[in-house]
Amino acid sequence: MSATIVLDIGKTNVKLVLLNSEGDTLATRRMPNVPATDGPYPHHDTERIWHWLLDTVRGLAGMAQVSAIVPVTHGATAALVDDAGLVLPVADYEYEPPPAQTAHYAALRPAYADTHSPQLPAGLNLGRQLAWLAGAYPEAFGRARRILMYPQYWAWRLCGVAASEVTSLGCHTDLWQPARQQYSALVAHMGWGGLFPPLQPAWAPLGAITPEVAGYTGLPRDCQVICGIHDSNASLLRHLHSGGEPLTVLSTGTWVIAAAIGQPLEQLREEADMLANSNALGQPVACMRFMGGREFGELAGAEPQVCGVQDLQDLIAQGTMALPCYSAAGGPFAGRAGRIEGPPPQGKQQAYALATLYCVLMSDYCLTALGAAGPVVVEGSYTDNPHFAPLLAALRPQQSVSSSADTSGTTCGGWMLHHWGQAPQAGGTAATPLHLPGWQAYRQRWLETL
Repeated sequence: MSATIVLDIGKTNVKLVLLNSEGDTLATRRMPNVPATDGPYPHHDTERIWHWLLDTVRGLAGMAQVSAIVPVTHGATAALVDDAGLVLPVADYEYEPPPAQTAHYAALRPAYADTHSPQLPAGLNLGRQLAWLAGAYPEAFGRARRILMYPQYWAWRLCGVAASEVTSLGCHTDLWQPARQQYSALVAHMGWGGLFPPLQPAWAPLGAITPEVAGYTGLPRDCQVICGIHDSNASLLRHLHSGGEPLTVLSTGTWVIAAAIGQPLEQLREEADMLANSNALGQPVACMRFMGGREFGELAGAEPQVCGVQDLQDLIAQGTMALPCYSAAGGPFAGRAGRIEGPPPQGKQQAYALATLYCVLMSDYCLTALGAAGPVVVEGSYTDNPHFAPLLAALRPQQSVSSSADTSGTTCGGWMLHHWGQAPQAGGTAATPLHLPGWQAYRQRWLETL
């Protein structure tokens, strides 16, 4: 049967998913995505990922006639390459450049009104990463012939064709103006314009896999490599044609990103980590986010155990609440230290319950700040949490809340790029509001405590 392979590189895990022509999953393989700490700075272990990718594809090749590979990756990441490969390791965006560089870059970055890209910590503004690398490693940076956004780096390794694509360029990089759909002044000021390859649509076939990849993996020599996309925008793909009606997608994983389709950009505030992403069609989308997957893990513990409704009720009744934040990587309360008020949770189930209450309240806060209207669709890892959508629905009676049947909207979006114009059945489940006694008052106390 004809099939598609989606290479999904998230900040926490790397996945390979084999899907048939109807979008059904035939096989999934994964490994942890662990940054390397050798070399000049923490960086993504691209060689480990590459060899795992080839070996895993080789194991999947006999299951179906694979006609395309689609790369989907996290944002805030780019590769500097010459004709032979990387000239510098691919920096981990959680690495904080030296403090002296902060002031230097602040004078370089374009105005928020132009890029709708808030000033973020560490390397979450890709422009800061690149400016630091250019200053700290001028000889190596000078050898670079191309700056490749992360999905397109993997496409280039698979087929040898270089491209740029708007969803990664328009993801709080300081490099792009989403409203004008063009590069920012920073690119020209730094002399980088010639390093970005021509723009291609996310769904564009760039070319067939290289003979070396075909020979090692056993894939057909005419297997195409699709340009690829930023992961949150992959989750957004099936919702782009919502008939003009407002819709909000809550993409959940390492990051929770609320994307309010149809909402104006004028209400976005830089200090609240609100931003405009660019969707696959190049259109700006008002967004707000927090590192919800990471924060859930901090609160729930290393071995989370799903709680019952009574655990939630007990925490609400005793006034135990988690206050932001539990990640240093941005969000509306960046710079605050997370803390627990009230009696601490007892056992793994109550820890899971507290993490759930916290992430529901943070998501609700973001939706309200965005002025989110219309239905809310939850995509990604939070769909595995049986209480998340029902608790959120109880707080937002003015909006319907549903959970996608696909726990990985990124995988579905990757498949759609190979089958452009074709969308699988959404298969969402409407959430029945979970009206726990005291839940509304608990939210009010949480907001007042903030």
